[in-house]
Formats: sequence, C-alpha cells, structure tokens
Amino acid sequence: MPHLIRPFDGLRPAPGRATEVAAPPYDVLSTAEARVRADGRPWSFLHISKPEIDLPLETDPYAPEVYAKAAENLQRMIDASVLKRDDSACYYAYRLVMGEHSQTGLVAAASVADYDTNRIRKHEFTRPDKEDDRVRQIDALNAQTGPVLLAYPSAPEVDAILAQASTGQPDADVTADDGIRHTIWVLSDPAINAKLTNAFDAMHAIYIADGHHRSASASRICAARKGANPDHNGEESYNYFLSVIFPHHQMKIMDYNRVIKDLNGLDKATFLQRVGECFAVEKIAGQMKPAKPNEFGMYLDDQWYRLAIKPELIPTQDPVGRLDVSLLQNNLIAPVLGIADPRRDKRIDFVGGIRGLAELEKRVNSGEMAVAFALFATRMEDLMAVADANEVMPPKSTWFEPKLADGLVSHVLN
Repeated sequence: MPHLIRPFDGLRPAPGRATEVAAPPYDVLSTAEARVRADGRPWSFLHISKPEIDLPLETDPYAPEVYAKAAENLQRMIDASVLKRDDSACYYAYRLVMGEHSQTGLVAAASVADYDTNRIRKHEFTRPDKEDDRVRQIDALNAQTGPVLLAYPSAPEVDAILAQASTGQPDADVTADDGIRHTIWVLSDPAINAKLTNAFDAMHAIYIADGHHRSASASRICAARKGANPDHNGEESYNYFLSVIFPHHQMKIMDYNRVIKDLNGLDKATFLQRVGECFAVEKIAGQMKPAKPNEFGMYLDDQWYRLAIKPELIPTQDPVGRLDVSLLQNNLIAPVLGIADPRRDKRIDFVGGIRGLAELEKRVNSGEMAVAFALFATRMEDLMAVADANEVMPPKSTWFEPKLADGLVSHVLN
C-alpha cells in the first residue's frame, strides 16, 4: 500500500535566494500583471509559472514554445545555483502569516492513488482545458511547481510536531509584496518524518481546499507515465503530487460575495416583496456583514438590509443545499432574479471577501450593478461534509486566504 503522503527531495531556493524567487500562484495574476511583477527580477518564479512573459506580447500562453520556455528558465535557475535540490527526502513545515492570522502546515508529496480512490477528497468540477495546461506544464518541466492546498482533519500529534519544527531558524523567510509572510523549515530527521507519515496513514481522508486542476493533472501524468513504464512499481515520484497540508481548524475561508446587474425587470418594491417570501428583511444602519450562517447582507439603492432565511427552508440533511451560497441561490438569485446558472450567466459577478463590503457598495453605487449580497464565509467543516458526501460545492463558494507562494519548494519527477 502506498503511503498517503511521503517526504521528497525538494527543489528550492538556495540559502538567501528565497525572496528573489518566491512568486504569487500562477493562476492569480494575468500575463500583463506577471510581466510587471517580474520586471527587473530575473530569478522570479514567474519566469517558470508564467513563461509567456519572456516571449513576444502576442504569444498564445498555451503555445508549445511557452512550455519549452518554462523548462529553459527552470534549467537556467538550476544551472545558476539559484535553485538547489535537497540531498535526501524531507518534509517541510510551511507557515503563512496574514495580519493576526497564522497557519502552519506540511509540504509533502501526496499519493495519486489515494486521490484516484477519493481518500484525498474533492469538492469541485474541473475544466479539461485547465487540466491540459497543467499536464503540459508538468511534462515540460518534469516537475510539479504549483502546490495543491489540502486540509487534514483534527490531528493533535501532527499539530504538535509542526509547532515544534517551526520554532528554530527558518530555511526560508519571505514577506511578499502583499504583506503575507511565508516561512519554511526543512524537516530532515527520519524519525520525525516517519511519525508524520504514520500519522497521516491513520487518517481516513484529507481534503482538497484549492488546486483541483493541479491534482487532476498529476493523476493524468501518473496514468500516462505508468502506462509507458514496463517496470512501474508504484514508488516512482510521478505517483505523488506536490501539496501543502494544513490543519483544517487553522485554515481561513473568506466570504465570497455576489453582485447582480439588474432586478430582473422588477421595481424595488416588488423585488423586496418577493425577497420577503423566503427571508425576513430588516433595514440596517451602516454596513451589514453577516455574523453567522443563514443570514445575509443585501445592498440596494444606498441601503443595507439584513436577510434571514426562514428556518423551514433550510434542508438540514443536505450538505450542499444547506450551504449559505445554495440558500441564497435557490431561494433568491434563481427564483427572483432569474439567474439559474451562476457559472455562465453574465448578469452575476463574484467579489472575494478580502476586498471588503466597500467594494460591494462601489459596484452598486456606480450603477454597474443593481444589488449586492454579502455572505457569511463557508466553514471548513461544511466543505469537508460536502466532500465526504461525494458532492460538489456550488461555484464561487470559497475564497481561501492567505495564498501559497510558488517557487519555495517544487517536486521533481525523477
């Protein structure tokens, strides 16, 4: 049986080079933004994760020469000794600090076999085009450079090991442009690492928080390489994928709010009357930030309202239907505003909670949008319940902060 996770010989910045290398995740920046961020920074990992920035402006970011450029840039950083590979298999403690919030997790190689059998649990659909992109990137680099963000359920022994491991002098310590601090400690003691491996083997499941396309692409790479390897034995590095696993109770999900372009042909009075069929509606002085599940803020015509879903409308036994994003969608956005498919309907947009309620006010006050809804953040326990039921979260249900950095530890496929 493969282990759920295992240590690996990470490729990471040489001592003193982490600040030059560390970069935001590849999928949170546009190509234009990445060009600006990497300007004057020859060792930024963006040259590997967004390699089109080193090619002519009109280059298709999915063209073969882009993936070739990524491989060339990775080799250039290895040849210059900016990136070095550890001599032995290690785990790595990884601490993220954003303001008052801190979380400490484990960088590990996670089992593709356990992903394929859903012991590493999913909660999102993936798009084939996004999977294809990651498959081509991993194949070109022969490495996984974008970590999958995972959560492990309550495990005090693991928490204690990580707390102890992250007290000494760090091996990398980077404060990014956005103020997020990323700190890495190498865990090279075989006895400690065996304890961690055994503790994870005892877990019934771990959960993907963010990175469904990265994990799906790792599974595809594994299947292809397994098929092409007559001597396949399950121990090859392609059987595992790069991950950072945090205790679920330390992870921070922010609210993911909604703005709608129009009231679906309704005047304000009729709209409020329709909303009142499923929600208690109360005017609020100042902003309305929901303080608990099943309540919502609504901003309309320079006024905030508190909405409370009528209790009898909450399907308590349905892990997807009882989510706040589902309650709002199924009882207001679809029946009243006529938006049945929020994935594709252009009348709805989504605003990450890190932008605050002022962003919702701005979008409505400008006339761009007619109404905004503020939600209580989805809880990790709710996400895990959906994944345990083998269900899928509604679109734009979770906004994880802080984000992992790219480039601090990569997993080479031997």
